[in-house]
Amino acid sequence: MRPHPTTSLLLLASLFGWAGLISGISFLEAPLKFTAPHITVPLGLGIGRIVFQALNKVELVLATVAVLSAWRLRVPGHVAATLCLLGAILLLQTFWLLPALDVRALALLAGRPAPPSSLHTTYIALEVVKLLTLLLTGSWAFRWMLRNAGTGFALPRLSQVRA
Repeated sequence: MRPHPTTSLLLLASLFGWAGLISGISFLEAPLKFTAPHITVPLGLGIGRIVFQALNKVELVLATVAVLSAWRLRVPGHVAATLCLLGAILLLQTFWLLPALDVRALALLAGRPAPPSSLHTTYIALEVVKLLTLLLTGSWAFRWMLRNAGTGFALPRLSQVRA
């Protein structure tokens, strides 16, 4: 059974959309937030907690769309392997790193200074790896789709994509 052309669009949109969200939130919004006038550390932490909890939920949805699309398309092994790496990073962040950072933020918001920790640096490093892996995976998937365009597999035309 030939996959519907929209599936390839879903895979690319989920990967590159996810990369865009990480770029915009993790590497632009988060550091710039604290340079805004009248933003205190407690206010910035409160906003950051809300934003990163929402980002994590969106990332879980995008990861699910990417994995299901890749499975349906039967992508090559190297694309599947990088999707597994992305999934591992996301699960590590979801179930260990974000909760640990949240505990630290809540302690700071309650007026209890948290002891020094490398959790924030670890989060940034994983975000860099995740962003580069998303861009690499999306590029590999796109090239694979282009190479297979002559075998009955094609990227959708805009007229084929249904709203």
